[in-house]
Amino acid sequence: MRKDLRILLTGGGSGGHIFPLISVYEELKKISDENNLNFEFIYMGPKDNWSQMLDSKNIKLVYILGGKIRRYFSLLNFLDFFKILFSFAQAIFKMFFIMPDVIFSKGGPGALPVVFAGWFYKIPVLIHESDAYPGLVNLLSVRFAKKIAVAFEQAKKYFPSFKTIVVGNPIRSKILSFKIDQKIAKEKLGFNANLPLILVIGGSQGAQRINELILLGLKDLLRLTQIFHQTGELNFLEVQKMARAIFLESSLNLEINYRITPFLDEENLNLAYNAADLIISRAGSGSIFEIAAFGKPSIIIPLSESANDHQRKNAYAYSENGAAVIIEEENLIFQIFIDQIKLILTNKEKYQKMSEAAQKFAKQNSSQLIAEELFKLI
Repeated sequence: MRKDLRILLTGGGSGGHIFPLISVYEELKKISDENNLNFEFIYMGPKDNWSQMLDSKNIKLVYILGGKIRRYFSLLNFLDFFKILFSFAQAIFKMFFIMPDVIFSKGGPGALPVVFAGWFYKIPVLIHESDAYPGLVNLLSVRFAKKIAVAFEQAKKYFPSFKTIVVGNPIRSKILSFKIDQKIAKEKLGFNANLPLILVIGGSQGAQRINELILLGLKDLLRLTQIFHQTGELNFLEVQKMARAIFLESSLNLEINYRITPFLDEENLNLAYNAADLIISRAGSGSIFEIAAFGKPSIIIPLSESANDHQRKNAYAYSENGAAVIIEEENLIFQIFIDQIKLILTNKEKYQKMSEAAQKFAKQNSSQLIAEELFKLI
């Protein structure tokens, strides 16, 4: 006989909030099948392009307003104050008709009212913090949560120790689905199997400063390595146009060593990680833990305008054991950049140490640990 259990997911505003929800959902589905349970999944949070990704996973969507809590002065704070106030009333009202067995929150706009409503109805809540320095929503959610999971060891000090565990950051199962020989992965992506390959990932939104840096020194870089460049949807056409102009001006046939894409789905992201010799990335928690899972050396360029400076803190927390080289935006000079690339790709001892440090940092069972904690709370 199957028992029905209802699990409520909340969080939103970016892929960094939604992708971990998907990862934990996938793990909970696995647990439900193995234990002859029937889990019903519901998402409550703000309506945006990210939350709508959950619809394809057979997760019921229940929307509330999602005002943003800012730690700086903005006229929008006045408008969002009333949106947040109304969203608390919405969450309490809508929660009455759902009454889940447990709530999993990833933070972000709209999550705090849901967490509060769960506490109001005495529903157990687990929150997860992805960054080395917590976001305001999760800091405010602490008193309403039964359990707190953090990605970085450095984040533990901001939460009560008796209910905080370090689990890493959930990674979607398809990204970790298989590891293949690096040369085969390069060939599948259309690259030369015998040449080094740099993977440039700007995250779900792309990274304009990194795109500009790659284009600035494209000819020099392609004499050294192949490049697989994920630009972000908004920047793709501009980068494509500028790259074509660079190739037309060059007398060298370098275009065969350079490929761009606006976005990498899970299957191609898996191939790209398998194929890469070196990864250039922002310092979002999701990207960091994916890079570590594949044991790849990386150059991390934190976004200087990130909320609460969380990307810089993530970067330094990750690089403590030597897994990555950090170049901050104010030091983002092409000569420094290419010198670091040459050093990593040509110094076998350094390359090996970085790879080992990344593997040591990785926590590939994060989704499983969170799912098990949720199952315990149920």
